Amino acid sequence: MRKFPWIREYCERVLRTERWGGSVVMMVVDASFTSIGLDYFNSVLPKAIEFKEKFVDSGKIKSLKDLSLADIEELRTVWKNRRSWVLAKEISSRLSSTGKSDREALRSWAKEASLKDWRDDPIGRIKGMGIVTFQYLRTMGGVDTVVPDKIVKRILGEIFVSSGIEVADDDIEFVEQVEKIAVSNGYRPAELTWMTWFVQQERRRDPSIYLDLITMI
Repeated sequence: MRKFPWIREYCERVLRTERWGGSVVMMVVDASFTSIGLDYFNSVLPKAIEFKEKFVDSGKIKSLKDLSLADIEELRTVWKNRRSWVLAKEISSRLSSTGKSDREALRSWAKEASLKDWRDDPIGRIKGMGIVTFQYLRTMGGVDTVVPDKIVKRILGEIFVSSGIEVADDDIEFVEQVEKIAVSNGYRPAELTWMTWFVQQERRRDPSIYLDLITMI
């Protein structure tokens, strides 16, 4: 964690629902792009920024309601994957139907959502929603938890095994295990998630090149 001193401050911003300048539209789009498993920094992020510039900064899409009603073919001019947009539009529709502000809708949902019963959750039931995207959205909604994607499981698994800790195979058990280990060692669970993502980038290239982007997202 010492290699990435910005992670704690960044995760505090994540948990305050302040990513992407506080745009919940961007958080939902980000999560929906990420849901198909492509590399975040090299594939998802550039396209998310393109969407922001074309639709959000221009004022075409200002709210989750706007996103839920947006023409999917126009959206696909930025990101071709139809499944991502179906997911983004359905999340937006369900959250915007609460009558709350976008931020409060996301935070209220995240607080009330149950990890153990995620498949029965109104958002969890959406086609294309997996536990990874579910947990990713919850963190952006203010829940200090772990995202059990393949990178997090592999890198934390390596660390745990080297420390003589048996790693839980089940995703829910893994999340609960990491949450306990994080807290007992003075970290936020969300910090361990982001730490592993930056470790992955470090193995490929200098992660400091993303520092300017981190201030944006």
